[in-house]
Order: sequence, then C-alpha cells, then structure tokens
Amino acid sequence: MPVKLKRVYDVPSPDDGHRVLVDRLWPRGLTKDRAAVDSWAKDAAPSAELRRAFHRGDLAWEEFEAAYRLELTGNPAVGALRTELAAHPTSTLLFSVNDLVRNHAVILLDVLGSGS
Repeated sequence: MPVKLKRVYDVPSPDDGHRVLVDRLWPRGLTKDRAAVDSWAKDAAPSAELRRAFHRGDLAWEEFEAAYRLELTGNPAVGALRTELAAHPTSTLLFSVNDLVRNHAVILLDVLGSGS
C-alpha cells in the first residue's frame, strides 16, 4: 500500500488514489469539490497549541518534530488512519503548508510506516 504526500492545493490526480487531508484546519480558499478529499483525519494532525507555537516561530523544527511524535504516541487516530490507508491500494496524505520537507505530514507518514 504505497502512501504519498501532496499539497492539497495541487491538482488532484487519479494516481493519488485515496486522498486524506491530515490538517486540523480546512485549507483556506479551497472548496470541498476542488480539494477532492476522500476523508479528513484532523485528529492525526498536530494539536492547535503545537501548530500555533511552530508557526509563530516559538519552536525549532527539531522541537516541533519531537513534540508532534510524542502527541502521535498512543493517539487512536493514528491506528484508525493506518487501517483506513490499508484498505486502499494507493493513498495520498494531503497537507496545506508550503514547505514540502519540514511539515507534519512527513512526520506522520514516517510514524505510519514504522508502525509506532
């Protein structure tokens, strides 16, 4: 079951397979039709407090990553998402931030792949 990452603002593609939004907030200016989201796993996204702290610049990337991994530990949304993704031959985790390397979806994908 390959799982890919993609910005939700990018044009949907049939190659995306099952499209799951993994942001806590709905992306600005994006209609549900244009987003073509199959499900929304907002409970697997960083908490509002953690997201705000990172975007304000109160946390370095390494601190954010450690804190988010801690939040994911024991989070039932992670197991539910893993089960959902396993039901599809291909899935894509969608996120809204501009940074393709340092974003929570990269961390979430790693956690999902590691089984922890």
